[in-house]
Amino acid sequence: MDSSVNTRPLLQRSDTDSDFDEDPAAIRTENNDDVIIKDTKPLFNSWEPADRYNTGYIIFYILGTIILLPWFFFITAEEYWMYKFRALNTNVTLTEKGRSELQACFTSYMTIAATVPSTLFLIINPLINHKISLNVRMIGSLVTMLVLFIVTTVFVKINTDSWQYEFFVLTLIIIVALNVASAILQSAVFGVVGRFPSRYIAGTVSGQALGGIMAAVAEIVSLWLGASPLLSALVYFIMADAFIVISILSYIFLASTVFFKFHSKELPRQGSIQYEPVVELEKENPIVREICYTGILKKIWVHGMSLWYCFVVMFCVYPSITVLVKSMYEGNGSAWNDIYFVPVVTFLFYSMSDYIGRLISGYLQWPEKRSWIIGVMSLVRTAFIPLVMLCNAQPRHHLPVLITSDWYYIAIIIIFGLSNGYLANITFITVPKIVAPHEQEVASTMLAAFLGVGIACGSGISLLFVKLL
Repeated sequence: MDSSVNTRPLLQRSDTDSDFDEDPAAIRTENNDDVIIKDTKPLFNSWEPADRYNTGYIIFYILGTIILLPWFFFITAEEYWMYKFRALNTNVTLTEKGRSELQACFTSYMTIAATVPSTLFLIINPLINHKISLNVRMIGSLVTMLVLFIVTTVFVKINTDSWQYEFFVLTLIIIVALNVASAILQSAVFGVVGRFPSRYIAGTVSGQALGGIMAAVAEIVSLWLGASPLLSALVYFIMADAFIVISILSYIFLASTVFFKFHSKELPRQGSIQYEPVVELEKENPIVREICYTGILKKIWVHGMSLWYCFVVMFCVYPSITVLVKSMYEGNGSAWNDIYFVPVVTFLFYSMSDYIGRLISGYLQWPEKRSWIIGVMSLVRTAFIPLVMLCNAQPRHHLPVLITSDWYYIAIIIIFGLSNGYLANITFITVPKIVAPHEQEVASTMLAAFLGVGIACGSGISLLFVKLL
């Protein structure tokens, strides 16, 4: 055989490559040039599929938006619910605000029906996630939300005046089921995105704030057009239906990509071609890593408590107190002061500030692993509670109005939103970096639980603060 013929295997490294790819684990003797190679490198370099056209990032953004977007549309349709539960005859006793019994208690019952089941499932999810496949949790929760919103959309066109109490109970049941599905979806999304690079979890959390912006814009446009409560609600719910359908299709596409399977640990991180015999591979025992929940909590508890307190502070005054803050010039005939001040400042400005804060955290990832700084920053936000309560929130019976300028209130809302968005996002970005790779999903779902408990605690405390005004 001609010695000039290269019989070296095609994928074997050539001798000329040795100067560039020399194994750092090689051990040399002092007196000679013998080299003992310690084979610690894989046969193939690790590879990572590309996220072409940022498709994965965009879909995670959409999934982040859909976690809270339906709920934002649900609470934005307040005039619709007040219309559905209005007093139908003059014999009904009205409250001091001219509302019927069902109108007066609907918001409180809706808050309880939303926060209690959501909090319970956010706490339970980290314990049972590994028992249910990701696809079942994702698609199952999205389909459930779609069905519930389709039912809600249909009820807009149905006259429920003759059975208001039954419709009231049915609506609360829908809210409970909707928030259970939303909690499952939230844990699933944050659990899986925790395995991806930090910019993906930043995009997911930013998507949540985008949902608030979209709902606020929809409300403002509805006011500008002078749409009736029924028409406005119909538009809100149809938009929610459309976004959920888009999310379902987007996730199905994402789950089929190599990029998603790689990061969700469904593909090996080495090349697919192996030299080892199949028999030997079958004899190898897979590495099984046990999840220690207490161990993960010890690593992330400061971040978790910071996130919890961040949302406690937020929901102590937002939206329960902020929605009561009126312009100092209300009643002077200006549409801005009388109609648009609350939806624009309270909802749109806050949501936009929250969104911008989350975007900033994607570029300025500080203080990252210095958890005590994150905790201090979260505690400092306590100052926003008295600041908001001393603004022109009406009606009030105990506290004086000390901040009388509309511009001061707008500045408070903007800083309040920026700090909330930044702290929330930096926490979700940091936690996957301080735990082991196999702990990332559980750690992220635990953070979602801290967030949910913070919302529930803040919402409960807000009832007391309303009484203190």
